Amino acid sequence: MKIDTKQFRVRPGEKVNLRKWQTIGKPICDSKEDYKNLLQNHVEQLSALQHLLYASDRYALLLVFQGMDAAGKDGAIRHVMSGINPDGCDVSSFKQPSATELQHDFLWRSTQRLPERGRIGIFNRSYYEEVLAVRVHPELLRNEGLGEELRDDKDLWKQRYRSIVEMENHLHRNGTRIVKIFLHLSAEEQRKRFLARIDEPRKNWKFSLADIHERKFWKQYMEAFEECLRETGTRHAPWFAVPADDKDNARLIVSQIVLDALGSLKMFYPRTTAKRLLELHAIRKLLLK
Repeated sequence: MKIDTKQFRVRPGEKVNLRKWQTIGKPICDSKEDYKNLLQNHVEQLSALQHLLYASDRYALLLVFQGMDAAGKDGAIRHVMSGINPDGCDVSSFKQPSATELQHDFLWRSTQRLPERGRIGIFNRSYYEEVLAVRVHPELLRNEGLGEELRDDKDLWKQRYRSIVEMENHLHRNGTRIVKIFLHLSAEEQRKRFLARIDEPRKNWKFSLADIHERKFWKQYMEAFEECLRETGTRHAPWFAVPADDKDNARLIVSQIVLDALGSLKMFYPRTTAKRLLELHAIRKLLLK
């Protein structure tokens, strides 16, 4: 079963109104068993494609996950990428920048974690926080060492969008394919998940008062996401707005998006030369003795 992901892709330059974008859709599978079987099928295909990506050594794949707290970023990464060889995949989670990172431009710390050819890089949050969280809380700019004239520049956010798009275009030209996934969660579903984190002892560690504080800025975050999706979604580095209220559905959609991205690459296993074949035949004879 192949899931059509085009409906979730944000068209470049499209004006985005997240209130009109669904946070939950029709269930892809009729039962939990069907869901597990389809996800397992996707995981097995991803494992094979990741092996081919590593062997061909021509491309890198960067997956960027963004969303509000409790949108399911960790769960999607854990379930969808469960079959990937850890040697070929790196997951980076970007929280508050360190003192050293604040001494550099806003893209510096994430560029240190970009995947090399043959590997998959996953950003759980990313450089996009600089036009999302920092935009909602512009006081954070003071910590970034920018001069007052730069902080007050009315075109600051447009300039940051431009820097991001130019960087992503540069990466594409050099073999890194980028897929960006926004897990679109409703405020009501977030409330339910927060309550579950309080009520279930094994989830208590996931919850903090800071999460409740950020809920007060829901409207501002949605506006920041809308502009970000419109300004930074491109043909080479598209955004997918995935309905996230149903975790199972979201994981299946995400896994299909990653499958499509890897499947679109022209990859092949290295061909064995005539000289190498002779060498292998000689080794085989030694092993058979």
